Amino acid sequence: MPAYHSVFLDEPNQQLIGNFALLPLRTRTRGPAIQLPALPADVSDLTIEASHESYDPLDEVLSLFRANTFFRNFEIKGPADRVMIYGILFVSEVLTKVKPGMGRRDAEKAVMNIALDTNFAIPGDAGFPLNQAFEAPADRNQAEVLRQYIMQMRQELATRLLNRLYADGAQVPSKWWLSFTKRKFMGKAL
Repeated sequence: MPAYHSVFLDEPNQQLIGNFALLPLRTRTRGPAIQLPALPADVSDLTIEASHESYDPLDEVLSLFRANTFFRNFEIKGPADRVMIYGILFVSEVLTKVKPGMGRRDAEKAVMNIALDTNFAIPGDAGFPLNQAFEAPADRNQAEVLRQYIMQMRQELATRLLNRLYADGAQVPSKWWLSFTKRKFMGKAL
């Protein structure tokens, strides 16, 4: 069975830095991403369909995370798959910081510390785990835009993941999500 690929592979007019797509995001976090419309009242982050106009790559990362973590190999079919790969690696990292008995406030602190950390590797940096699959930005300006876009992704992903971990007002994180803390997508970690 093959891994699940991004539905944004055929997205027209993708802005690329290296071979990483800067896709539109539904977020309130400042950054270079094009803003998608907010969700209507009858749709939530947990129930949004891929065909909805506000569906973004971060929704896709969270919906395909558990299925794709079972694959050690992943055939990259385009720049949108690289966005999904980065998102999955980030979610994996975040899940290692959330402990089974952790309350939401403590988890928010731990998760947001990771999301707001500006000292992370981007494609082309020596510490980036998948440099063989990602191209480095062409210059310093592109590298800074990519860093800002990834920072925007990380912050929004952290917020959405917390909403899933503590869905329906739960006092402890979802055991189902935490069962994936030991899995490494493609054998890598950020």
